[in-house]
Amino acid sequence: MDLLLFDTPLGQMTLAEEDGALIRLYLPGTGIPRILPRETPLLLKAQRQLLEYFQKERQTFDLPLAPQGTPFQRAVWEELRRIPYGATCTYGDIAARIGRPKAVRAVGQANHHNPLPIFIPCHRVIGKNGALTGYAGGLALKQALLELEGVR
Repeated sequence: MDLLLFDTPLGQMTLAEEDGALIRLYLPGTGIPRILPRETPLLLKAQRQLLEYFQKERQTFDLPLAPQGTPFQRAVWEELRRIPYGATCTYGDIAARIGRPKAVRAVGQANHHNPLPIFIPCHRVIGKNGALTGYAGGLALKQALLELEGVR
C-alpha cells in the first residue's frame, strides 16, 4: 500500500493506493496506517483532483476506485456515486434505489464504512427530515462539504 499525506482547506487528508486503484481516503482527525508515505502518479492525480474540488474547479472525479466491502456495501457505494454534485438524497432513497427499501439502517452503516468519502459522496446523504446525520469526519465536515457544493 502506498500513502500520500497532504493539506486541504479542511485539514490534513491521506490517500491510500493499492494495485493501481485508490482504496482509502483518511479524513482529518482519523488515524492513518503507520507506514512510510510514498508518492505515486495515481496518488498525485487524486490529490490534484481533490484540491480542484475544494477550489470549486471540479465536480466529478476520474480515478480508479477499489473500495473493499461486502456486496451490499458496494451496491450502496455505487449508488452514492450517482448522486450529482450539489444534490442530496435520503438513506431511504438509496435503500429504494438498490431494491432494498427496508434496509435504511443498513444503508446508514454502509455509508459509515465508506472507505473513500468525497470520491464516493456519502456526505450527500441526509436524514428524511432534511437533517444532517452522522458522518465519519464529523458533522462539521459534512456541512462544510455540502456548503462547498452549494447545498443549504
